[in-house]
Amino acid sequence: MARVAVERSLTHIRKMLRDNGYDVVDLGNWQNMVDAIVITGQDVNVLNDQSKTISGAPVINAAGMTPQEVFHAVHTRLSPIEHR
Repeated sequence: MARVAVERSLTHIRKMLRDNGYDVVDLGNWQNMVDAIVITGQDVNVLNDQSKTISGAPVINAAGMTPQEVFHAVHTRLSPIEHR
């Protein structure tokens, strides 16, 4: 099961990912590696693109996206991981 770190404020996205079989953890509170990171546009500068270097996980900016669009972005990027 793919693990996705999601900002706490993105409750609809967290629920959609969980309902579709993803292990969702809080952004910033995860101890283990994650497969993807979902943020709001506000945190782009906070991450400063370092999350890609540290975790190797794609960062998905959910600003202006519906939960379905975010789910699709996560699912598309992680499909190869889920089939391992």
